[in-house]
Amino acid sequence: MTIGRVTTPRRGRPGYDLESLLAVAVTVFNERGYEATTMEDLSRRLGITKSAIYHHVTGKDELLRLAVDRALDGLFEAATEAAAMPGPAIDRLEHLVRRSVHVLVDRLPFVTLLLRVRGNTEIERRALAHRRRFDQMVGALVRQAEEEGDVRPDVDPAIAARMLFGLVNSLTEWYRPRGGVDADELADTLCVLAFQGLRRDPPAPR
Repeated sequence: MTIGRVTTPRRGRPGYDLESLLAVAVTVFNERGYEATTMEDLSRRLGITKSAIYHHVTGKDELLRLAVDRALDGLFEAATEAAAMPGPAIDRLEHLVRRSVHVLVDRLPFVTLLLRVRGNTEIERRALAHRRRFDQMVGALVRQAEEEGDVRPDVDPAIAARMLFGLVNSLTEWYRPRGGVDADELADTLCVLAFQGLRRDPPAPR
């Protein structure tokens, strides 16, 4: 999912490609904040001139767009995959949560940046709009699971959706890849905590 205008990446100078530049830019944005980061800051961190950066992108706004797209693309790929699965909505919802954990682990700096945008620029506002759309897709799955009788009737679907992904998003605050815990273990633990409370108890045998 690409937000904002689409630009063709410019051909980079030897030793500096768009991918490595984007990785450094996201790190600096997360450290300093997007608004507080200047092109001079990026130039110093990269050890190249500002003109060398402009050889790749039009400015820091394009770097932000590319970064939040990386996170959004992963989340919407997970949502599309879950929607296409057969079976009960509760199983598709759990699959989406698991895949979202993997997206977060694989694209941690990009998801962290996405969660920090506040809508102060057009790119940020569009990112927030796409985040709301994703939340709506999660909420729809919870509602469908409730209609199918697989979610406790005393659980509000909208609140459940927010809490589920509040749990997933909280990983950006403490998870570090070198901590010895992989994405599968994280997803297993989160789903046990979340879905054992969310699922309706099966009817007692007669």
